[in-house]
Amino acid sequence: MRPEDWHLTHDADEFLARAGEFLRSRPAEHTMALTTIEKIRKRGVSTSGVEAPLFGRLERGGEVHAAFCRVTAHRHLNPTSLTPGQADTLAARLVRLGQPLSGVIADHDTADAFARAWQLHTGARSVRTWGARLHRLGTLTPPRPTPEGRCRVAGEQDREQVVRWCREFCVDVGETVSIALIDAGSWTTSRFGDRHFTLWETPDGTLTSMAAVTSMTADMVRVDPVYTPALLRGHGYAGAVTAELSRAAPTAGATDVVLFADPANATSSALYRRIGFVPVGDFIGYEFTGYDFTGAA
Repeated sequence: MRPEDWHLTHDADEFLARAGEFLRSRPAEHTMALTTIEKIRKRGVSTSGVEAPLFGRLERGGEVHAAFCRVTAHRHLNPTSLTPGQADTLAARLVRLGQPLSGVIADHDTADAFARAWQLHTGARSVRTWGARLHRLGTLTPPRPTPEGRCRVAGEQDREQVVRWCREFCVDVGETVSIALIDAGSWTTSRFGDRHFTLWETPDGTLTSMAAVTSMTADMVRVDPVYTPALLRGHGYAGAVTAELSRAAPTAGATDVVLFADPANATSSALYRRIGFVPVGDFIGYEFTGYDFTGAA
C-alpha cells in the first residue's frame, strides 16, 4: 500500500461524491465523520489553505476502503476504521504534505494505530484525553415512572439558557475548545451550533434538562449533548428528554439513532441501556504534542 492511495481534498462535495456511499454504508460507526461533513457543507467555510477542512479517502481499484476528515477548529483527525498499515500510510502522506494535526479521535484500535504511526513519523507524543462508548438505539423503552412535566422544542427565547447549559456541560466533561468558542461569542461555530434542542419543563414552567440531536444525515442522528444541572439530577429528567428525542427521530425518518456515553459514568450508561441503547464499540481521543511543521514542504 502506498501513501499515494490516499486522495486528499478541501472540497466536501468532491469528497462525498467519491466517499459518500462508503460512509453511508455504516452510519452508526461513521457518525462523527458524517455529521461533521454535513455541518461543514452547511456552514460554507473556506476550502483553501493548510488550515481549511481536509478530507481524504483510501481508494484502490475504484473502491473506497477508508476515509477521514480534519476540521479547522481543533485540527483533530477523525478517520474511519483503519488497519495499522493504513494508518501508517496516512500519517506518512500527511507529514509529507506538511498537514498539521493536534490529535486523533476514532475507534479504539484505529486511534491507537494512528497515534503510534504519527509518533513514528513526527516524534510527537500522544496523551489520551477522551474516551466514550458508542451506542445505537435498539427497541425504545421509555423510563418509568415519567417525571412530571413535558418536553418541548427549544425556541429563540431559550437560546441564552441553552448556551449556558452547553457551557456547563463542557465544563463537566473538560471540553475546552467549545468553552473557548462559546466565551468568544462563536456559538454557531461550536459543535453545538447546528444542534436541535429539546427541553424538559415542569408543570410550573421550570426548565430542568435538555438534550439535542444532530441534523439527520444518511438517515442517522446522534443524541448530543444530554445535560441536567447538578442540583436537578436524580429525578428522571435526562431519561425522559432523551427518550422523547429517541422516539421522535424514527418518526422523522431516522433509521439509526446513536449516542456516545462515558463508560466511567455508570449512572448515564445504565440509563441509556434501560432506554434501549445497545453498545456498538469504544472510541478514544489522543492529543499530540512535541512537534511542529515549521518549514515543512
